[in-house]
Amino acid sequence: MKEILKILNQMRGITQTGLAYTKDPYDEERYIELETITKKLIEKLTTLNHEEINVIFSAEEGYATPKTDIRCVVFNSQQQLLLVKEKSDNSWALPGGWADIGLSPGEVAVKEVQEEAGLTVEPTKILAIMDKYKHNLAPEFSYIYKIFIQCNIVSGEICSGLETDDVAFFELPQIETLSLSSRRNTLEQIKLMFEYQSNPNKEVYFD
Repeated sequence: MKEILKILNQMRGITQTGLAYTKDPYDEERYIELETITKKLIEKLTTLNHEEINVIFSAEEGYATPKTDIRCVVFNSQQQLLLVKEKSDNSWALPGGWADIGLSPGEVAVKEVQEEAGLTVEPTKILAIMDKYKHNLAPEFSYIYKIFIQCNIVSGEICSGLETDDVAFFELPQIETLSLSSRRNTLEQIKLMFEYQSNPNKEVYFD
C-alpha cells in the first residue's frame, strides 16, 4: 500500500505542477483528466471520501512539494526523553506537528512543545531530516519530510494539552514497551535521538 500511495502522490504532483505551468489548452485538458483519474483511484484505494480528496487537491497550487512535519526532541536532566500521548490514536510520540506558514521550524518546535506538553523550550539544533516514506511504515497519502529538532527546557511543568492525554519523560527501555504512534515516529527514530543525546558531536542525519 505504501508504494501505491507513493505513486498516487506522484500522479497528484504531476497534475498540480502541470496545471500550474502549462500554456497549452490541450495539455491542460489532459492534466484535468489525469487529475480526475487520480482522485478516483485515491477514493477506491484509501479511506478518504470525495470531499476530503478535493480539499487535498485544492490546498496547494504551483509546483508540488512535500509537507513538513516537525518533531521536537526534549531530554531532561536525567537523560529521559519527553513523549506525549496523542488523543487521536492513544499512542505515544515526540511532541510536534505540521509546519505552519509564517513560523520558522524552530518557532514551530517551541509552539508544539508548549501546546502539547506545557513546557517552554529553546530549539538548539537540527538532528535529522528524513523522508517519511523511507522510515515510517504507516501508510500516508501526503508525501512528507520530517525534521527532528533538539530543544532545551527553559521553564514550565509538564501537562497535557488539547491534543494530548498524557505527558511524561521516559528512559529508552521504558519507551520500548510503549505503544508508539507510528504515523509520527518509529522506535528506530527514537533510538537515534538517544544516540544524539549520548554523542552531541554526531553528524546530522539526512536522506
